[in-house]
Amino acid sequence: MLKKSSLGLVVLSSFLIASCTNTESAESTIIEEVPEIGVGAAAIDGAEMYMDGTPEILHDKWEYWEGPRFSGEYPIKWMAVEDQETGQYAISSNDPGGKGGKYGSVDIVTKDKFKDFRAHVEFFIAAEGGNSGVYLQNRYEIQVLDGDTTSHGMAAVINESESPYHLYNGIGKWNAYDIQFRAARFDSEGNLTEQPVVTLYFNGKKAHTNVAIQQVWGGENSGLDGGNDGGKGITDKPGGLKLQAEGHDVLYRNIWIKPMDFENGDIDF
Repeated sequence: MLKKSSLGLVVLSSFLIASCTNTESAESTIIEEVPEIGVGAAAIDGAEMYMDGTPEILHDKWEYWEGPRFSGEYPIKWMAVEDQETGQYAISSNDPGGKGGKYGSVDIVTKDKFKDFRAHVEFFIAAEGGNSGVYLQNRYEIQVLDGDTTSHGMAAVINESESPYHLYNGIGKWNAYDIQFRAARFDSEGNLTEQPVVTLYFNGKKAHTNVAIQQVWGGENSGLDGGNDGGKGITDKPGGLKLQAEGHDVLYRNIWIKPMDFENGDIDF
């Protein structure tokens, strides 16, 4: 028979072990529920939320990009809708002005402009062939396009890298881009000295590492500097994060951005 004091120690030890186990389990659960990258990732320290699925933040943080093809009218016609997977609200890029793939007509861009930054973007394609795009500095497109596995396809640094299509969750599912971007560098006379660089995770998996972007693709309707020397005349002007409207049901949510200042082109993370 155990003495009373010994029994107390056994009970106390069991309690401490159980408490420790429960604490570790809780910590593991928290880490799993709030990943650092991928779908559902929480904003990192110093980041600002730019899209949470509500019209309030949409109209406060975003504006139409008024490029050569602009045809929109305020207020912004991107609507808050319920997604088919979770029933939660997100913002649809299916602005009537983009019908027929008229990119540049009713695209939206953040009012804040950036040079170097880290960004998180979640998107949901509702139907086959859904098409949109995420533009870094309103210049360089990370493609959002169901069904295309080429260098013009899903998650490609458009026309600069191949599509990591195998990382795509598919239509009717949420997907996430985690991006680090370093803007082009120029000398004191405005000459380009270093190309812009991007590193991208797609749904929590490494997709592109330190890709040097050579130009703006798509012409003047695609974004800043698109009409300069065939897209090769990149300038030092900061630009916002832009989302493309092409008349498809592509939804966005949980977009957050943190300004950065990268010393060199190694922006792997």
